[in-house]
Amino acid sequence: MNRRLSDTAPNLPTLADVARVAGVSTATVSRCLNSPAQVQTATRDRVLSAVATLGYSPNFGARALAARRTGIIGAIIPTMENAIFARAIQAFQEELHLSGLTLLVASSSYSPEIEADQIRTLVARGADALLLIGHDRDPGIYDFLAQRGVPVLIAWAYDPTQARASIGFDNRRAMAGLADEVLRLGHRHIGMISALAAGNDRARDRIAGVHDALRGHGLDPTTLHLIETPYSIANGAEGMAQLMALPTPPTAVVCGNDVLAVGALQMARQLGLSVPQDVSITGFDDIELATVVDPALTTVHVPHRDMGRAAARLLVDMVGDGVAPNPVCLDTNLCFRGTLAAPKT
Repeated sequence: MNRRLSDTAPNLPTLADVARVAGVSTATVSRCLNSPAQVQTATRDRVLSAVATLGYSPNFGARALAARRTGIIGAIIPTMENAIFARAIQAFQEELHLSGLTLLVASSSYSPEIEADQIRTLVARGADALLLIGHDRDPGIYDFLAQRGVPVLIAWAYDPTQARASIGFDNRRAMAGLADEVLRLGHRHIGMISALAAGNDRARDRIAGVHDALRGHGLDPTTLHLIETPYSIANGAEGMAQLMALPTPPTAVVCGNDVLAVGALQMARQLGLSVPQDVSITGFDDIELATVVDPALTTVHVPHRDMGRAAARLLVDMVGDGVAPNPVCLDTNLCFRGTLAAPKT
């Protein structure tokens, strides 16, 4: 005769059992599991030891029904292949853990349709709040989230004209600062390898930043040789090959991120070009890869881990009090390394 699993399941340990074994109150056990940073280390260790010994698992379903919260935060990033997103999400998760929250991460592959599906799925699974990258998406998505009372925080982009909560940096100003240094060295034939700008406000702002720098030096922005391509080392290499095949190839190539820049650097070598003597190459993001290639990349440093930690704290507050903070702008800085020099005269 078949038996239901529930007919043979043993009595499960309770919160009171954990408190008894650890020698603390049930309130302390609850605080340890929900807000571990608020509990002294010795007490927390006793509680967690009791949890492990008894095999206790909190009834999150019952807790969610009672509190109307699940303790789950969702995050959707464009790709898991770029180290800068991985670093920021790691810091984001570490900070959420201090508040007893669980992170669910999805990757959209830069597809608005995939991202929209993932947003609906995370909301259906009870996400208390969402972290999204960049402002660009169908307004209907924001309406969907607002109707369901799900707080959303935008990261990686600072745009004071946008009313919604965000934490990021000024992509346009940061890229303009780098391009200005390229032009100040005397480069006048500039190429750019960028991500696809459609649906990507970060890429669009970085292109606009190069245009700003060109105008600042009295140059026509339309003279910029621009190639838009999906982020990858291979696509960066292909973009570099196209630029170097121009009748008048650029003396400096500004890349939308470090991944594209590494591809451009590889192609320069294949073409027998010396960097930066024959052509300068710059990146954006300052991922670890930027420091291990030879020569090391001149790039823009983005405070990705600081952004991840701060984003988590903002979302915790948004879930707690329902108040959207003002947009937060973080500082970037230029990292001058071995791939940028004055052009040959």
